[in-house]
Amino acid sequence: MFLTDILHIAKTNHLRRKLIVKLSFSSYAAVGVMLFALFFGAGNLIFPASLGQNAGTNLWPAAIGFLITGVGLPLLGIIAMSFSGSRNLQELATRVHPVYAVFFTSLLYLTIGPFFASPRTGTVAFEVGFSSFVSESSQQLWLFIFTLIFFAIVLFFSLKPGKLVDTVGKMLAPGLVALIAILLVTAFVSPMGEIQAPQDSYSSGAFVTGFLEGYNTMDALASLVFGIIVINAIRSMGVTSKTDILKTTIKAGSIAVLLLGSIYVGIAYLGATSTQVLPFFDNGGPVLSGAASHYFGTFGSVLLAVAITLACLTTAIGLTVANAQYFNTLFPKFSYKTLVVFFATITFVIANFGLTNIITYSIPVLMFLYPLAIVLMILTFLSPLFNHDRIVYQATIAVTFLISIFDGLQSLTKSLGIENFSWMQPIINFYEQALPLYGQGLGWLLPAIVTIVVTGVITRFRKETTVEAQAS
Repeated sequence: MFLTDILHIAKTNHLRRKLIVKLSFSSYAAVGVMLFALFFGAGNLIFPASLGQNAGTNLWPAAIGFLITGVGLPLLGIIAMSFSGSRNLQELATRVHPVYAVFFTSLLYLTIGPFFASPRTGTVAFEVGFSSFVSESSQQLWLFIFTLIFFAIVLFFSLKPGKLVDTVGKMLAPGLVALIAILLVTAFVSPMGEIQAPQDSYSSGAFVTGFLEGYNTMDALASLVFGIIVINAIRSMGVTSKTDILKTTIKAGSIAVLLLGSIYVGIAYLGATSTQVLPFFDNGGPVLSGAASHYFGTFGSVLLAVAITLACLTTAIGLTVANAQYFNTLFPKFSYKTLVVFFATITFVIANFGLTNIITYSIPVLMFLYPLAIVLMILTFLSPLFNHDRIVYQATIAVTFLISIFDGLQSLTKSLGIENFSWMQPIINFYEQALPLYGQGLGWLLPAIVTIVVTGVITRFRKETTVEAQAS
């Protein structure tokens, strides 16, 4: 009897493992749609619209570059978190150093939270939904009033986060996607006009410009935070082994990438065909509202405005809650409610600088932060090859840091409309002469790869020498 029970249990476990590995397509789709919803923010819609307007006839190389950083890197970030087995981003970044982990994770949270992404939600809602109904002279006043109400609602719901916001978000996302899909299908069937010549940097470097424009979505940074959410969702389906979690993440991520990429390409095409009807705008917000008005009149504009405003609200609440929770773990003496009030206030103040300024001044931070995030992802995948040795992590991050910090500073001086600081110029001149792709904002790439290879080989050789010495 005892032997029969053991055989029955073994058979049951074998069948259970078999079921775990062979999840149904609907299971992959469920995770994929959830991942798509995490990345699909109303604020992200403005960037492909602006790209399309400026890229013109160079739309496709620009769109491919944008998709790499706006869609490909977020997927890579999710997979990296799954591959690493880390519980959160800070634990993963601890592979470099505990102090660096706190610095990097804090800056990343602040970037996708109160500094840039969260204020952007309020300004996008205003730009897309309401700015066209307000005179040019009173734009700033109405932005103040709108964001005051907007972030007061964010504060209210963030103080008592519950299922209501999740429920509204889950109901709203399909509705917003449906509205955007109708707008895009209409644009394909009946374009507003012919695609015109490319503007500025899109004339000669459309791919690289699109690649860097994808940084603005901030989704690759957010993926390092969202990763654990996806992993937990997969585990809740009964998938427990690291290999199966990784496979499920890749399959579900492919569904999310297809959905997100399709929307981005569609909006970029909409922007590219709009310039004979709409003027060139500083950001993509008015492009969407103008297109909705062109095709569907005032009713279409109002419907899009309401949907995007509600979507931005749920995003802003989620970002405020996430930041308050994270910094509460770092600084327990500050209560969660105190941090919510603090972050909501800071977000409101920054939002009143306007969408164009927020985007402009976020670029220096993103030029600094993105290379560090990308390199951390690469190191995560290659880590088993050099036995997770901290020296490889530290050397590669240090090299990347020394280059990306000057990318950020150079972008800052450009944003401020001033000359580079005198102490910066000799270093920048050296980088321009010595580093391939430095002028395109990718000067960190080759040095990072070389550092990984050199330190990785040294680490492997050192370990083999140590093993031989111990054996003898």
